[in-house]
Formats: sequence, C-alpha cells, structure tokens
Amino acid sequence: MARINGGELLVRCLANEGVTKVFGIPGGQLTTIIDAVVRIGKQEKIEWVLTRHESACAFMADAWNRVTGQLAVCAATVGPGASNMVAGIETAFSDNIPLLAITPQIHSNRSYPFKGSQQQCNHMAMFAGITKWNALVNRWDRIPELVSTAVTQAFSGKPGPVHLDIPVDVLFETGEEDSITLPAPARRRGWGRPHGDPALIEKAAEMLVKAERPLLHPGAGVFRSEAWEELRELAEYLSLPVLPTPFARGVISEAHPLTLLPANRGGFFAASNADVVLAVACTFSELDGWGKPPMWGTPDVGKVIQVDIEPTQLALNREVDLGIVGDAKAVLSQLLEAVKRLTKKVEARKFTQDAQKVEKEVRDGIAAALKDDSTPIHPLRLAKECSDFFGQDAILARDAGNAGLWAGEAVYGPRQFVWYGGSGHLGAGLPFALAAKMAHPDKPVWILHSDGSFMFSVTELETAARLNLPVIDIVFNDRCFNMIKGAQDFAFDKRYCGVDFTDVRLDELARSMGCFGKRITRPSEIRPALEEAVASGKPALLDVIIDAKANLMPPGLKELCLLWLKDCEGC
Repeated sequence: MARINGGELLVRCLANEGVTKVFGIPGGQLTTIIDAVVRIGKQEKIEWVLTRHESACAFMADAWNRVTGQLAVCAATVGPGASNMVAGIETAFSDNIPLLAITPQIHSNRSYPFKGSQQQCNHMAMFAGITKWNALVNRWDRIPELVSTAVTQAFSGKPGPVHLDIPVDVLFETGEEDSITLPAPARRRGWGRPHGDPALIEKAAEMLVKAERPLLHPGAGVFRSEAWEELRELAEYLSLPVLPTPFARGVISEAHPLTLLPANRGGFFAASNADVVLAVACTFSELDGWGKPPMWGTPDVGKVIQVDIEPTQLALNREVDLGIVGDAKAVLSQLLEAVKRLTKKVEARKFTQDAQKVEKEVRDGIAAALKDDSTPIHPLRLAKECSDFFGQDAILARDAGNAGLWAGEAVYGPRQFVWYGGSGHLGAGLPFALAAKMAHPDKPVWILHSDGSFMFSVTELETAARLNLPVIDIVFNDRCFNMIKGAQDFAFDKRYCGVDFTDVRLDELARSMGCFGKRITRPSEIRPALEEAVASGKPALLDVIIDAKANLMPPGLKELCLLWLKDCEGC
C-alpha cells in the first residue's frame, strides 16, 4: 500500500473540498505542501499561486471568494510569514469572507508551550481574534476531519475566515493512504436555506404594503446568499428605492432607476425620510451611520424590518420593529410571494420619485464636472472616464483612500465590485484585482488606487506580469494621504501633519517590472492612454496627476466626518 505524508494528505483534502487555488509564499515548513501541489496538482486540479508578500496571498484568497463564491486557501510559513498574512485575514474577517488560512508550526515537541525555537509564534492566539474558527492539527490522521470542519465553519451561518495550524512534523509524517477516507462534503453541509417564520413574513409584507415611504436596504450578505434576483424582483414589484450599503454595491445595477448610490444625497434623503426600512443581511455599521439619525429617521418616523441569518446581528446597532432570522434569498422569496398576495404591482411611488429627483441632481453635477478640462485633472473626471471606458461587464477593485469615493456610476452587477470596507487596510486593491482576473480572464478588470494605498502592494506588479494578468491600475496621484489631510482640513484648522510625501514615477516602476506604464497630466490624455494600456496586452499602470485640492473632500466624506465627530463628542 502507498504511504503519503501530511502535506499530500492535506492537498488531497483541499481538492476534495473543491479548492483550486492556494495563494502563498514558500517557506521551509511548507515544502511538503508545495511539493504535493507540484506532484498531484494537475490530477487534483489545484495550483499554487506565488505572491510577493503574505498579505497579498490572503487578499487574493479573499477576493477569489468575492468574485466566484468559492473557497480559496492562503498559506504562509511559520512566524514572520504567518504574521505578515494577518492584514489580509483581518480584512476577510471584517467583511465576513470565507477563506482558509494554513500555517505550518514548528515541531510538536517544541511548541504549545514554546521552548525558544527560531521564528516560534503562537499562531493559534494570533489568529483567534481575526478568524471565525481555528484549530491545531496535532495528528496526521486528523487532517481530513479538521479540513472538513474548517470548511463547514467557514460557510455556515454568518461566514468568515478559518485557520488551521499544522506542526511541521505532522506535515512530514507518513501513513497508509488506504487507511484514510475523505469526508463527503455534501453529507457534511447539506443544510439548505433557513426560511423565515411564516407569521413574521406576513407581518413584514403588510408593513411594506402599507408604507408610504418604504426603502430597501441590502447588505453584503445578499451576495453570500446569491439573492440579487429576488431583491430586484421585490423592489420592482413595490417600486421600492434601493439603497445598498457601501459593501453591497452591484447587488442591483447602478444603472437601474430604483438604485440610489451610497454616501450620496439621494441615499441620505431616502434613509432619513423612509417610514419602513427593509434591511436585508446588513448590520447598520459605521459606514451606514449605525442606523441612527441624522442619516436615518428616528424610531417614531422610520420602522425597521431586519433580516439576517445570524440571530445575534438583529438589532445589533439599531432596535428593530420586526426581526426575521433566515437566509436572504429564502426570506426575500417568501416576502415577494406574500406581497403579491396582498397587493397588485405598484407602478410608481411618490417617495421613490422624490429620491430619484435628488439622485438626478447628484448625477447632473457629475455630468457638469465631466466638462472640466482644467489641469491638474479633477478626480471625478478621471473616475467617470474610466467607468465609461470599461463598460458594464467590467470588474472594479477598489482600494482604500479617497480614490474610491469618486467611483460614482461604476458598478452594474453582482460580484463586479471588490472592496473591503470593514477593515480599510491599504494596499488590497491590486491583489484583489489579480484574483478577479484569474477567476474571470474574459472580463476587463480595473483598479482605483490612491498613490498612498498603491505603494503598500507595488511589489504585486511583478506578480501581475509573471502570471500574465492584464489588469489596468488607475492611480490617483496627489502625493499625500488625502483622506486624512481632508479630515485635518475640515476638523483641525488645516494643521497638516504626517500626510505629505514626495512624487514617485509610478509609471517607471511599472515598466521596470514588465508592465505597461504611463503618466497622465491632462484630461484629454485619459482615454487614449486607456486604449493604449489595453492594446499592450500587459498589466498596466496609469499614473494620473490629479487635483489634490479637489481630492480633499470627495462626495460623502464631509457627511462621514460629521458622523465621526459626533461619535467623538464627550471623548
């Protein structure tokens, strides 16, 4: 009978769970895993994807799930490799993204408790606060069980990242292959979709039908449930304005007449004036104004129906008038059926029209800004020209910083917007885009970066060139951390500190790594440069000098600053 080591057993278990990508950087303790991927990867349809920093491998595993719904693995070696991966795992944890992080550990006889080995690190404690579940694999024959349990935990209820820590002696240990039976994933996770209580569904339908100013407020959990069709059908049947959370952009096309953009005046108008809010798979987080005034109406004005698969998330930040525990897709389907029993289709609604009027004023302002041919380039001109160029089939990866706040009409469908609002860690944009391009090589993939955030992941340009992933990287270059500078301008009497840095020729950096690179200084150069970048067939970086003064206060930032200041009253 054949004997296999722990690394090969692990790879076979991952393939059994449908994993096709392991993103990581090699290390001595990972060699059995990497060697197993080399030997059996084609047979098992699983591959190792080399990044240039461990945080990027976690970001790519995260984005793989966001754009495909499938699980990916990130792996980093013991100690410094694992600690470098923390930023990406924390980002996934903040946004409830399922992924599996694997770290090797030093030998079992020198760990937990540790004895002074080089690079020793308590991975279990380090990852405990940023994963939904983690476990130490202390025996070769427990690898199948714990991989299966990890995947179950990652996707059950409210999803999230999970972690396995495996001592190197377990990875090198061998055993008889025939002695192991891999768990059947369908038998471990055949739970279906939890439906809402029928009595509560009827009550919620009655509240929506009787409301004069109802609002549909979907969160990112709608993506996890793949409930976007049910959401659109309910909105269209009742003529409901739809205000996605900033995390849920694309859950309904932003070209749809019922859609309101987050952090814009139309959205603030609808949120503060609604008499019934149907909040689906969202928690009313900080970027959602905590569900409280001034962004939202007071409880006597705005009643809230909240739907979530996790009971502890109901009324987490705002008390609700009706809470429904259930899967978003199942509950929205139930609500649509109940509403159809109670009323005919609503062809038009005054509240929706009023919100659309405010939204149109915002869009008209955008159109006026597009006529601005001045230099330096206005950020809105750049964002809108890029959005129009890439069209409705493209995937946008948005990094942290002010650049993303100008991304007005850029998202037209589910899983076409990859952003990490819960954490805001700088530098995820490029790794996110690379994973999206790997998953959808036929789609255009572009990135909105500020120059500050871009420099956190600049090394991944080499990854893009090596893997032949022709993403288009748009860098808003204003030579500062302008989101913080804007806050200092607005709230601290222009006392700027720690925000400015020197100009770097990012286009030349890109070319040095095998990518297309071009610096742009005039609005008339934007579209020709985009055309040239696409025609190159290479990963491309457009280093765009923008108006730093205009970028101090993008749309929605002033409102967010006011909310943050209100939060700090009495500190």
